[in-house]
Order: sequence, then C-alpha cells, then structure tokens
Amino acid sequence: MSDKIIHDEAPKVSVKDGVVHVDGPDNVDVRLTAEAAEDLSDRLLNGSLKARGQLFFADKKKRR
Repeated sequence: MSDKIIHDEAPKVSVKDGVVHVDGPDNVDVRLTAEAAEDLSDRLLNGSLKARGQLFFADKKKRR
C-alpha cells in the first residue's frame, strides 16, 4: 500500500454559473463541466461498490 492518506470524508460540492466545484480534503480544488461531473459520479459509484464488495468478501474469508 502507498503512503497516500485515505480520507473518510467526502469533499464539498457546489455549483456556480454551470460549473461544478469540488473542494477538499487536502486542498482538492477541482472545477468540472456538468458532463465531467456526471462521468466522475458514475466512476465513483462503481469504485465504491467494488470496494464494498472487496471488503465484504475479505471479511467473509476471515470468518471461515
């Protein structure tokens, strides 16, 4: 595993003038078009579901 920090809080999201603003943690400051934000949302959801599955099956192996 790398030395990167794993955050347990989601960044703040706001919208101004048709641009999606994603802020924090660790000074994350990203501006996205609506289309890019939608694509990111899909990718995050897919990644989240995959991570939950990995944790679920890792826990099941420990219980055997």
